[in-house]
Amino acid sequence: MAVNDTQPLISHLIELRKRLMYSLVSVLVVFLALVYFSNDIYQLVSAPLLDKLPQGSNMSATDVASTFLTPIKLTIMVSVFASVPVILYQVWAFIAPALYKHERRLMLPLLVSSTVLFYLGMAFAYFVVFPLAFGFFVNTTPEGVNFIPDISKYLSFVMTLFMAFGAAFEVPIAIILLCWSGVTTPDALKKKRPYILVGAFVVGMVLTPPDVFSQTLLAIPMYLLFEIGVMVSRFYVGKGRRTEEEEAEEAETEAEQQK
Repeated sequence: MAVNDTQPLISHLIELRKRLMYSLVSVLVVFLALVYFSNDIYQLVSAPLLDKLPQGSNMSATDVASTFLTPIKLTIMVSVFASVPVILYQVWAFIAPALYKHERRLMLPLLVSSTVLFYLGMAFAYFVVFPLAFGFFVNTTPEGVNFIPDISKYLSFVMTLFMAFGAAFEVPIAIILLCWSGVTTPDALKKKRPYILVGAFVVGMVLTPPDVFSQTLLAIPMYLLFEIGVMVSRFYVGKGRRTEEEEAEEAETEAEQQK
């Protein structure tokens, strides 16, 4: 490999390292700002379950260090979630120079909307799914059994649901990208609606705990978001690909503007 060929690769690696460092620093800054409130954050996340427990009941901690480590783990995860806009901006700053002007115009709204949809998915899980699921679990507890959830296992449970619903709400973005890149078309997706509906319930079974409420509450929004993605993708069809002549002209125009 010639020396001149390695220069772009080295510059890309340096740029990638810089963007990764900015992302890690943003997570660290948010964590340092929130770590003092770790117990309060855990109290907030556990509120949907505590509200459904019988009066006088509490959660439990079976491991010696779990009362300290579990809120810290939650704070780290919250720091990552809170830093998503910064992380996505670093991704955008890394890939934007390689995109044409029309591609940047189309990609930026997708990055912004993907962030909003991820947060909406988490909010839907917290305000809608958690109260219904935990109420179901408490009310179906067999007689003679004390329902005393462990705080570390509860954290794993809710983080699974947060990630599942956050990812599920990205369905419109995935649909738009598939149609934009020419992999499929809105009309082709419409013909596959019955399979998509079944697939949504299958995904709900895989991503959520084994209860019918969580599965249904994930599958139905996924299907509705699929319909939204099909509708919006019509605005992107045919705009993702350009002829070589059009790309060459746009590249020349951008080069002249930079001069």
